[in-house]
Amino acid sequence: MNLTFKYIPFLLSFFLLIGSINAQNKKIDSLKIQLENHKFNDTTRVNLLYDLSRANFGMDIGTTNRYLNEADSLSTILNYEIGKARIYYLKGMLENMKANYTESLHFFNKSLEFYQSVHDKKGIANVYTAFGITNYDLSKYDEAIKSYQNAAKIYKELNNKREIVTSLINIGNVYSETGNYKDAIANYKEALIISEVIKDEDGISYVYSNLGVVYSRQGNYPLAIENYNKSLEYKKKVNDTLSIAIGLNNIANVYTYLKKYEKVLEYSKQSLNYAINLDYKKLISSNNISIGNVYFAKKEYQKALDYFQKALKASQENNDLSQVSLCNNNLGNIYLKLIKPITARENYTKAKNISEKTNNKRILTFSILGIAETYLLEKDYLKAFFFTKKAKEVAEELEILEVQKTSLNLLSEIYQNTGQYKKALESYKEFKKLNDSLFNKENIERIAQLEYEHKYKQAIDSANIRELKLTKTVLTTSKDLEKSKRNYLWAIIGVLVISIASISFIFYEKLRNAKAIAQNVMIEQKLLRSQMTPHFIFNSLSVLQGIILNKEETKSVSYLSKFSKLLRLTLENSRDKMVSLSKELMAVENYLALQNLENKSYKYSINVKNSIDTSALKIPPMLIQPFVENAVEHAFTDGTVKREIYVNVALINKQLTCTITDNGIGIDAPKEYKSDTKKSLSTTITSERLKILSKDFKIKGSVIVEDRKKYNEQGTIVTLIIPYKKENI
Repeated sequence: MNLTFKYIPFLLSFFLLIGSINAQNKKIDSLKIQLENHKFNDTTRVNLLYDLSRANFGMDIGTTNRYLNEADSLSTILNYEIGKARIYYLKGMLENMKANYTESLHFFNKSLEFYQSVHDKKGIANVYTAFGITNYDLSKYDEAIKSYQNAAKIYKELNNKREIVTSLINIGNVYSETGNYKDAIANYKEALIISEVIKDEDGISYVYSNLGVVYSRQGNYPLAIENYNKSLEYKKKVNDTLSIAIGLNNIANVYTYLKKYEKVLEYSKQSLNYAINLDYKKLISSNNISIGNVYFAKKEYQKALDYFQKALKASQENNDLSQVSLCNNNLGNIYLKLIKPITARENYTKAKNISEKTNNKRILTFSILGIAETYLLEKDYLKAFFFTKKAKEVAEELEILEVQKTSLNLLSEIYQNTGQYKKALESYKEFKKLNDSLFNKENIERIAQLEYEHKYKQAIDSANIRELKLTKTVLTTSKDLEKSKRNYLWAIIGVLVISIASISFIFYEKLRNAKAIAQNVMIEQKLLRSQMTPHFIFNSLSVLQGIILNKEETKSVSYLSKFSKLLRLTLENSRDKMVSLSKELMAVENYLALQNLENKSYKYSINVKNSIDTSALKIPPMLIQPFVENAVEHAFTDGTVKREIYVNVALINKQLTCTITDNGIGIDAPKEYKSDTKKSLSTTITSERLKILSKDFKIKGSVIVEDRKKYNEQGTIVTLIIPYKKENI
């Protein structure tokens, strides 16, 4: 679970009274000196003791309590009301950290009474904020928002921009927890703008952290890590251990989604050490969940069960309903894997009931989806369908990408098992479309269509202009003809007829050419997409990110160099109509090297007959790599040990021939071992393009895909006949 920064209001309300947290250590030293020099038991000493306890809050709980208890005793003796108000408020904060919410509310109510007695508006607003946080912890989200809004109203009256930021962040936290991400992001960004205007680094840091929570919940993990790191960098600089602990836990959760389990354990254990030292029970429970998730992913279900049950017990003791429902979901996941659908459903149902009661739609979607999976396991397809559709609807409302994708996958499986193959295919297509929504086929065709319509409109506009000019010429000539001889009239009309015919012919040819260009653009864009898929780019960047995070500098530089070369060559080659054979083969070489850099699992070679001068031969770009990528992505099963890919180029009977050979499963393998969608797409696109290129080059071009078993061998062989031109050097 991603923890929102529920202590933001406390930290801001107190630390910001004395300026930036950057000055905290100097402030503590200064306060200690003042306390040693002040020997009188008066209100000044109470204030010094209180300031010291407040300054140590979030860094040293023992020191905080020591100064606070001494301040409490002295303020009671002196009947110092404003002192008592502040002390009770800070005591409420400490009890809240320990999840002692009844005690916490008791101290906050006493603090409010004292603040009201001395008419301290700022103090009253701070207590309303504290009530909001406690209600948030108790999953009373409507009451939390009301309390935050009461605080914000007073802060606006006082024109206290820093505390207005606090209120915006806390209201955003409630929206984030209940799945209203649109309003959550709107509140965070408004808070960010105000913080930047008043140059409040501390507020900016908290906004980044909470934005990280939202982006993580939406499945935008790179953006989540980016925001978390921006926040954590500042918190480490000022040694804010409480915020560091929460930040480390949040980053660990993102690595869980990215399946970087060693990173999860590393960050969770760091966070857990901080949480234990701070006696922060909610965070201790959250870290137990994170560690349990790692063991769950590693299929060590008993260890995962132990950590989840620890977290559940602690959450129940803390009366933290949000984490109780989350723990029940996790237990349901384990029992589902252990093929115990009834026990799994019992846990999912508990989580569902709590989430509905607290209006936590985010956790609710996972509970409903879990129930659907238990019915699917029992082959009760009607109930599985009902709960899957319900989960999908809520996930679409909240824009939770992972649940939407899983729901579509489940629907496809349900339809398939009930014989509704058309709907099964449609659901699977939606799943694939959602997985690759930025660069799908429809977008590419739409781009080409828009380009064609733009060129066509330009041609029509140009023709209309020429027509207007001709009409004007005809009218002028008609007036002159009244004064001229009839033979001049026929001569001019003849010229005009010839001109109109010529212009019409030119227009027709240009329009036909524009259509041909649009067709070429569409085919080349399809091929470019098949060559550099978003999936490949995302995976490459994820690998690079992992190498950088692991501080493997030499490896990261090598990887980045090869990736940038491949990307540059692809973009350059896609722009040119003709490229040298050497340049095309260089792109293929970079692609294969890049695929092998992280895990050297392919043996490959690119062979060119000695008689071929690769720099002198010009060929159309982007013909070879899609078939090489097909071999890498689809030729081999997970159990294949020896993987080989060979690219051979030769001139045979004046035909430039390229063969791509692998020793994989072959194109005639059973359907369950292969995915032929992308292969057929590459073959179709290349065939269409070769037809056009054959006409342009007046050289035959073709593509043939064969299973090597016809030659008593294992794998697939693709034979390309590539049109070319020879350039004299």
